[in-house]
Amino acid sequence: MGSSAWMLKTGATGQILLGVRVMRDSIPLVRRLVMILVFLLSIARLPTNMAANPQGADPVKPDSTGATEASKPLSLEECIETALKKSHRRPASQFAVAMAEAQHRQALAGYWPQVNFEGGYQRLGKPLNFVFPASVMGIPAQSINVPSGQALVTIPAGAFGPGFPPTAVQLPVSFPGQTINTPAQVFPIPEQNLKIVDNDIISGSTDLKWLLIDGGMRKGLREQSGGQLEMMRQEARRTDLEIVDTVKRYYWGAVLADQLYQLGSDTLSRMEVTLRLTESLYKEGSERVTKADYLDNVVMVESVRAMVASLEKNQKMAQAALANTMGLAWNVSVTPSAEEIPFQPFAGNLEELVSTSYQFSPDWQKLQAGLQAADGAVITAKSEYYPKLALTGNLHSWWNDGLTTGIATSQNRNGWTAGVGIEVPLFNGFLTRNRVAEAKARINQLKETQILLREGLGLQVKDLVLGLEAAQKADQATEHAMKSAQDNRDLNTRAYENGLVETDKVIRAQLVEALMSAQHYAARYQYVALLSQLNLVVGTEVQQKLSSVR
Repeated sequence: MGSSAWMLKTGATGQILLGVRVMRDSIPLVRRLVMILVFLLSIARLPTNMAANPQGADPVKPDSTGATEASKPLSLEECIETALKKSHRRPASQFAVAMAEAQHRQALAGYWPQVNFEGGYQRLGKPLNFVFPASVMGIPAQSINVPSGQALVTIPAGAFGPGFPPTAVQLPVSFPGQTINTPAQVFPIPEQNLKIVDNDIISGSTDLKWLLIDGGMRKGLREQSGGQLEMMRQEARRTDLEIVDTVKRYYWGAVLADQLYQLGSDTLSRMEVTLRLTESLYKEGSERVTKADYLDNVVMVESVRAMVASLEKNQKMAQAALANTMGLAWNVSVTPSAEEIPFQPFAGNLEELVSTSYQFSPDWQKLQAGLQAADGAVITAKSEYYPKLALTGNLHSWWNDGLTTGIATSQNRNGWTAGVGIEVPLFNGFLTRNRVAEAKARINQLKETQILLREGLGLQVKDLVLGLEAAQKADQATEHAMKSAQDNRDLNTRAYENGLVETDKVIRAQLVEALMSAQHYAARYQYVALLSQLNLVVGTEVQQKLSSVR
């Protein structure tokens, strides 16, 4: 069973047909028919394998709201819309974008002046003082010469008594020249204790720093953060594309499971009719139908019944896996509204798709953003070679409990400063040169990776396009085989009713019809899965390159 499942997953329809042919030639009838049932079960396990390994599924709690939404059949567009709203992978990628945006704004903050305010209160145990020590001041002996001269002296009225003199009188006064001599003297100055700051100090200051010339450092940081932001945006876009791709594959997987379950139920119904006919022919004593034929028919009917039970379980698990991929609770199942997998003939051009992948692929765009960030790292590293120039300023004020002497004068308490600072790198042990070399090496590494990615994208798109072409041919072949198997089953059933063919041919015709139908459904699913993967790789919908639905 494991090898059969592997053949189906690789799309090796020819290998399955080869296996059936080998069985037909070398294995007895009953075992051959049982092996056909095994092949049917291996095809049916495709949706179950997806349900057992849901990529990108969200662990969520039971939710009555989700159960209500999934109570009716949903179209593919409705499932995708619900997944984009409820998947927890999408918010996680959007938070990564928000972090990158915040980092980019941090880099842009370097272009603005940095203004800070500082304030505080201090209580001193003792006020600050300054002590002038005791000292003496000596004055040497002096001789002062006063020359002779004459001056007018005004005597105001009533100076000597009431009414005498009655008016002010000016009298000339003459004085002789003279010399005044003073001896040398010494004046002692005692120690003085001065309070310069009081106990309580309240201060506040505003500092300004504005980087004017940085040698390209801010530009490099801006390029790095901008590249990182674009990388996160492309990662978020890839997450959206992966969610859409996963929902598409799980949706059509659920449709495939529905088809296989219906196919198994129809096959079981027809084989039960054949069993009743075989039983009636055997009991009526028909020479062409023996008890062994009847018992073989019973074995095959019960085997098919067991297979249908497994198909029913696969159907339910595929619907639960689809709901889980959409972000709904584990106890919710989503029933697809589509009854069959559509076929859209592919009409895309390989070179155009490869060119489009270079333009829209998230991986390619993410690498381009990485190159932008690496260029910014080189600019930032080279900025260490150049001087930096900044404008500085300070505005300060402090209060000292009303003290206005010492250093607590109004001139000292309030003021401002302004200046220009420069930093010139001289030698740092070749650190800057090696940082530049490291950044350039990273750019070269990314460029080589870009070449590998270019070739890898082209090869991946080519593989998908070739796979689509092969799946398209397989769809046509299996459809023709299915119709032929249906005609063959109908022909053998009518012949068996008339006693013209053996029982084993009727049973084999019914099982081969089921096998061919299952292969056709699986080929359809493989085609739409490849088409969804192509949309994921190219990074954009290619529906415009498709012809109308057949």
